[in-house]
Amino acid sequence: MKRVIFNLKGGVGKSSITSNLAAISAAEGLRTLVVDLDPQGNSSQYLLGKPTVELKDTIGDLFEQTVAFNIFNKKPEDFVHATPFNGLYVLPSSPELDYLERKLEAKHKIYKLRDALNKLGETFDRIYIDTAPALNFYTRSALIAADRCLIPFDCDDFSRQALYQILGEIQDLQEDHNQGLSVEGIIANQFLPRASLPKQLINELLEEQLPVLPVRLSSSVKMKESHQAKSPLIHFAPKHALTKQFIDLHKVLNGEKVALEAL
Repeated sequence: MKRVIFNLKGGVGKSSITSNLAAISAAEGLRTLVVDLDPQGNSSQYLLGKPTVELKDTIGDLFEQTVAFNIFNKKPEDFVHATPFNGLYVLPSSPELDYLERKLEAKHKIYKLRDALNKLGETFDRIYIDTAPALNFYTRSALIAADRCLIPFDCDDFSRQALYQILGEIQDLQEDHNQGLSVEGIIANQFLPRASLPKQLINELLEEQLPVLPVRLSSSVKMKESHQAKSPLIHFAPKHALTKQFIDLHKVLNGEKVALEAL
């Protein structure tokens, strides 16, 4: 199963959600891969504990060999890095992604990521794809490669307007490139349960019959501490309330029931 986390708006928690859901998946015994397509490399640094400029064999190198005439091309698995956490691996980002984008578009390499992830799907039980806040070559590649799409939503009116645009773009891409892609759900992130506006916005989205997931992810300094420690919440603070929310979200995505009081 290949799941992409996507939003056109920055600062909505894509990397945090990607990394923490993947870490829970691995902690539950599933061999799990994070694919970092954001040139900022936040997921890569979070899970590997070092800047992407220090890494060799990145996703930039994987893309580079598709436009270079190299008969000794490496296999997709050669670009995968093990994290310090059992069962969790990363195909890390690269600062070269911006430079490579025009080359890849010019040579019509939009399906190369899909081909690589199909191959890696033979090795990994779950693949999570982190994306940049833009509809560019890499996010389109991810949406073409994925089975499911999660959309983080940070409960303000700007995010709501962006949400409609995102759903329209996904629908177009489904029709043209990936009919098997489904919008798995909208995740309310940095949710403030005592504030009236977030609850109002969520209720309005539900009235519009949009697929808002039942678990809300709270705003917490513990997430920032987790980032600084380079350790996902399931390992850094396993008993924290936000960790429990991530665990519940992971259960919901797997079709498991979650007690109402935990939502």
